[in-house]
Amino acid sequence: MSELRENNIPLQTGSRSELRELVRTQLQMLLEQENFQGAKQVLVPVQPVDIADAIEGLPDALQVIAFRLLSKAEAIEVYEYLDSSVQQSLIEEFKRQEVLDIVDKMSPDDRVRLFDELPAKVVRRLLAQLSPQERQATAQLLGYEADTAGRIMTPEYISLKESLTLGETLERIRSLASTTETIYYVYVTDAERHLSGIVSLRDLVVSPPEQTLGEIMSRDAVCVHTDTDQEDVARLIQRYDFLAVPVVDREHRLVGIVTVDDVIDILERETTEDIYALGGGVQSGRDNYFQTNLITVARKRVVWLFVLLLTNSVTATIINSQADILQRVVALAAFIPLLTGTGGNVGAQSSTVVIRGLNTDEIRDMGSLQVIGREAMAGALLGTILGSVATLWAYLLRDDIFVAVAVGISLVAIAILASVAGSALPFLFRSLGLDPALMSAPFITTAVDVLGVLIYFNIARIVLGL
Repeated sequence: MSELRENNIPLQTGSRSELRELVRTQLQMLLEQENFQGAKQVLVPVQPVDIADAIEGLPDALQVIAFRLLSKAEAIEVYEYLDSSVQQSLIEEFKRQEVLDIVDKMSPDDRVRLFDELPAKVVRRLLAQLSPQERQATAQLLGYEADTAGRIMTPEYISLKESLTLGETLERIRSLASTTETIYYVYVTDAERHLSGIVSLRDLVVSPPEQTLGEIMSRDAVCVHTDTDQEDVARLIQRYDFLAVPVVDREHRLVGIVTVDDVIDILERETTEDIYALGGGVQSGRDNYFQTNLITVARKRVVWLFVLLLTNSVTATIINSQADILQRVVALAAFIPLLTGTGGNVGAQSSTVVIRGLNTDEIRDMGSLQVIGREAMAGALLGTILGSVATLWAYLLRDDIFVAVAVGISLVAIAILASVAGSALPFLFRSLGLDPALMSAPFITTAVDVLGVLIYFNIARIVLGL
């Protein structure tokens, strides 16, 4: 069974969730029975990321016990995969030296992510106790702005001079492989550490060993700067299918690399934040919603809901101001939810596709007016289709052709308005330096509700001759 771990082969026991639950169940049962040797055997063939998932699913009292069953090397690797809340609880339970040994062996970028979650007093204590080399690497990353390439990069990479032969390079890689994040790229630098080029492991293997790095390296290396936004870094790695991208400072000196595994984490966090924002400011994407205190959850959600409540009160005011027409044609009131609901849905669809296009650069080559015009035409088409159906339905329901026509025309107008608003407002937010995702579906829906009711009543007055 230990060969599975040594060869880095995951167990094929169904889906990962099934494996995690199986390991967690067996581990908890054995720990409750105090069968620690059996618990250690359960973890032998399991990958570190799955061990971390299993430990997170245990009761708090058993998490520390399970973690102590791991060897020092395993504990360091598993610790990096644990959720930050579990990492913090383990820090509080460990003896001081145990904490330092684990934190000191973590990769600098993972250590920085942990420090971002810890109280400043704890960070200062841990930072002061790190080895000089690790303290310098961590302090370097902590010096950069949050959510930039400098903050998420790792200084563990292989950098060599272009005069080395490929044979000499492979020997250096063998000696440095255990202390670097990735060996798939060799970064070539000059005497001042300026990035000169990149050589892939593939090119190293297939080229004659007597050639030099300078002869085979790619000199037009794609790189990012330390202040490049992490989302831009993620998109660049995704665009070029890189395993890692070099990070340079203002003088084009190589200072670190961002690897694809970090990018996956970034994309997950950013996507989560956008989804929460689209839900109307539900939660910060950096927190686990289902582990957050309910008071905090309510406090974050009530702000948006209060804003939307006030905005919806405008709709009530408009309806109240149209009491005369509602008294004369009561049938009009029955179709208000249909019109406002449909308009909100159309607007939410438009805002969603535009926000995604902005985040993925799919509409990079299109101007804002072109995008808005396209959505307006889509809204007109959708409004015509839905309006025709709504006209027929209203006529069958109320047997009043004038009311039916008012409903149908209003739906077309509201669909166009919703599409324009849903596609234009994200561009407006971006121009103001705000996240387009803040233009959430509830906000669009509420805005369309207000204007939709106003449009409906004015069209009804014209059609009905009131």
